[in-house]
Amino acid sequence: MPAYRPTANCIWRSFRASSKKHLILNGSRGSGKSTLLSALFPQPMPGLTSYVVPEDGVYMKENLSGETVQIGRYQADAPGNTNKMQPVPEAFLTKGIEFLDMCIRHPSDWVTIDETGYLEQTIPAYQEAISRLLAAKHVLLVVRKQKLPFLDSLCKRDDCFLVDLDKPYGDAFCIIMASGKSKRFGANKLLTDFNGKPLIAYAFDATEMLGQNRLVVTIHPEIAHICKKQDIPFLLHNLPDRNDMIRLGTGAIKDKASHCLFLPSDQPLVSRETIGALLFCAKNAPDTIWRTCDQNTAGSPVVFPSAYFDDLSALPPKNGGNTVIQNHREHVRLLPVTQHYELADIDTPEDMQAMEVIAAHALAK
Repeated sequence: MPAYRPTANCIWRSFRASSKKHLILNGSRGSGKSTLLSALFPQPMPGLTSYVVPEDGVYMKENLSGETVQIGRYQADAPGNTNKMQPVPEAFLTKGIEFLDMCIRHPSDWVTIDETGYLEQTIPAYQEAISRLLAAKHVLLVVRKQKLPFLDSLCKRDDCFLVDLDKPYGDAFCIIMASGKSKRFGANKLLTDFNGKPLIAYAFDATEMLGQNRLVVTIHPEIAHICKKQDIPFLLHNLPDRNDMIRLGTGAIKDKASHCLFLPSDQPLVSRETIGALLFCAKNAPDTIWRTCDQNTAGSPVVFPSAYFDDLSALPPKNGGNTVIQNHREHVRLLPVTQHYELADIDTPEDMQAMEVIAAHALAK
């Protein structure tokens, strides 16, 4: 699990931005699937909840009525490597399908199922009932992480937004852009104190969930020294322009990354939650350029799929990623930020003073 666990609001924001119909939470035991479901829907919802009674069986409860049926039976004498929890087909074919049909008839737009696993794998009629439910409703579905055809088919549906809690951001990387010369600021703004720590530290905090899948590209030896102390990968160079920085950074990660998030290092109030939501969006729409926005005004950070890495490596002198965005506007989608100041950057000492006031108010809430 990443150091930063995705929040319910982070997941919901990215799901809403994706325009997909269903939300699937996937992950190994203990990854927090059911906890997140409860946070996303804190009130009782129409749907099903399964639970295990050790050395007895698996039970399925219809959430609103509380009616329960045993769908798995523990068999201590099951031979060899056979799973000792065996399905009870008649329970799925009677009460299980009846419960799903009740959910379809319920007026709620949303239904929750916690969870679907290997017991359902051998019951085609029950699988067909789940398909009918998915056609009729929005479904938040907790899916056990197992390589089984039915579970794989659910996770790969085009209308499902998948959150894999074991590896929520896939093979995404982040390039933290720290090569500016701070001419308008009058000193290296990235080393200047902002509410108790250097400005550059906020970019490190916002991307903490990516761990070693980060690369700080900088012309400043002082920033390289900070990165080394904090075990954050960095690339120190002496080339003059933005396109140089992007080419060097992209070249360093292109063989490892499915996507790359480009984060300016002078936006101290961009949140971890926004970074996480942006990466979720990118993972679920792998051909799309995702960028943040405030209402109709687009800004940074931006996530590019690997299909655009060659374009980013061949930018004209002094150009940035916006050149690629303008050339592929039909493939750009936007994720709204929760607060307008997340997109604000610092160019001058006056900007920093104003931003410190905003940050103080935000922390006080």
